[in-house]
Amino acid sequence: MPFPKINDGALCSPKIIRTLAYFLLAGWMLPVTASEEINKKYDRDQALAISQAAVDRKVDDHHFLDENKNPVSISDFRGKPLVVSLIYTSCHHICPTITKNLAEIVKVSREALGDDSFSVITVGFDSLNDTPERMRLYSRERNIDIPGWHFLSADESTINTFSAEMGFIFFPSPQGFDHLSQISVLDAEGRVYRQIYGVNFNAPDLGEPLKELVFGHRSEATLIEDLIKNIKLFCTIYDPHSGRYEFDYSIFFGFFIGLLVLGAIAVFIVREWRHTNAKRS
Repeated sequence: MPFPKINDGALCSPKIIRTLAYFLLAGWMLPVTASEEINKKYDRDQALAISQAAVDRKVDDHHFLDENKNPVSISDFRGKPLVVSLIYTSCHHICPTITKNLAEIVKVSREALGDDSFSVITVGFDSLNDTPERMRLYSRERNIDIPGWHFLSADESTINTFSAEMGFIFFPSPQGFDHLSQISVLDAEGRVYRQIYGVNFNAPDLGEPLKELVFGHRSEATLIEDLIKNIKLFCTIYDPHSGRYEFDYSIFFGFFIGLLVLGAIAVFIVREWRHTNAKRS
């Protein structure tokens, strides 16, 4: 079948040229416009305000799968503090850096507070891609082998509800997702106690709120246990030179000596007052 004859002049007509130019320009501008629209959705100040508004909010009992496809619920972590990190596995820079830094600080905090003092979960918020297999691979690539640390996946509905309760918002972007670099600390009852921001946050940023929760917990504690926890709370300090928490006995002894001095002064004042009154009598 012969090809139809085409009038060369028709292809070069001003109308055809304008039409082709329009479609080419529209096709080139579409991704840029979409990208700009996506980026407009993420406002860091607004995200920070939403994050802070979640403090003191109790998180519901959501259900996940861990890296071995075992069912895990938030209620499983009740009874002691819980550190929560939300990441997406296809991130190649920010999220892995957050996880690596968190691992180092978790080890430091566990040395000071105890191996079983708090739990850690990393939740993949990209529900389409962050499967248990991907979460397991993510943890292995970062050499995370810390007891009490679980890498969790869930369906989109669960992720959206959970992240909203945590005060964590995220939006698709050309690079993946836009979101705050956020670590959350929940208390033993599942309430958001502290939000920590930044990729390379410092050990005290996480260690101090955990210390307050671990040593400040007083329910069903005897008088002696309560006293010991209070001593540990005030005497466990972070040494920036060693990068570790240390129990500083000098604070306790200084406090004790201060009490003795105040007691001696009080006894002296009472004795002088009695002596003066005796002379007057």
